[in-house]
Amino acid sequence: MSSAVAWLTASYLIGAIPTSYIVGRAFRGLDLREHGSRNLGATNLYRVLGWRFAIPVGLFDVLKGALPVLAFGPARPDLPYFPIWCGVAAVIGHVFSIFVRFRGGKGVATAAGMVIALAPLAFPVILVIWAVVVWASGYVSLGSIIAAAMFPVADWLLHPERRSAVTLLIDVGLAGFIVWKHRVNIQRLLAGTENRFGRHARRAATRDL
Repeated sequence: MSSAVAWLTASYLIGAIPTSYIVGRAFRGLDLREHGSRNLGATNLYRVLGWRFAIPVGLFDVLKGALPVLAFGPARPDLPYFPIWCGVAAVIGHVFSIFVRFRGGKGVATAAGMVIALAPLAFPVILVIWAVVVWASGYVSLGSIIAAAMFPVADWLLHPERRSAVTLLIDVGLAGFIVWKHRVNIQRLLAGTENRFGRHARRAATRDL
C-alpha cells in the first residue's frame, strides 16, 4: 500500500506543476492569479499573453495528465483501477496545486491527457464535441462543460474493455468535478456575461464600438 501512496503522490505533484504561473512569472514577471480570469490555465494565459505562450503550456498540461497514467499506472498491476487513480491525482494536483497555495486551473487539459492515456477512442469524440461547441458558440467554458459531461458516455460506448460500474462512477465523478469547477462560468453564461473567444469575441467588440 505504501508504494501505491508514493505513486499517487508523485502523480499529484506532476499535476501540481503550475505551468501557466511559471511561464507568466518567467517571461512577463506577472502573477496570472491577478490577471484576466485569475485562473491558472492555458485559456487565461492566452487572454493575457497570447497563443505563443498558451499553446505549449496547454500541451504540457495535457502531458501532466497522461504521464502518470502511462508511467505510474502499471506499477501496481494488482490494483486494476490504479492507472485511473493516478490520472485523477494528477487532475487534482492541477486544480489544487500545493506549489501556489492550492490554486490552479480547472483541470480540463490535464483531464484530457488522462483520457488520451486511458480511453484513446473516446478522446477524439470528446475533442470534436469541444471544438464544435467552441466554434459555434465562442465559449471555451461551454465547450469544456459539454465535453466533460459527454465523456462518461463516450468511454462507456467506445471502450467495452473498461466498462464497469467502478469505471463509470469514476468517469461521472471526474466529469462532475470539472463541471463544478466551471460553476462561475455557468453563472456568467446564464447571465450573458461570459467572455467569448475568437471570431465571436471580435464581433462582440465590433458591436460595442
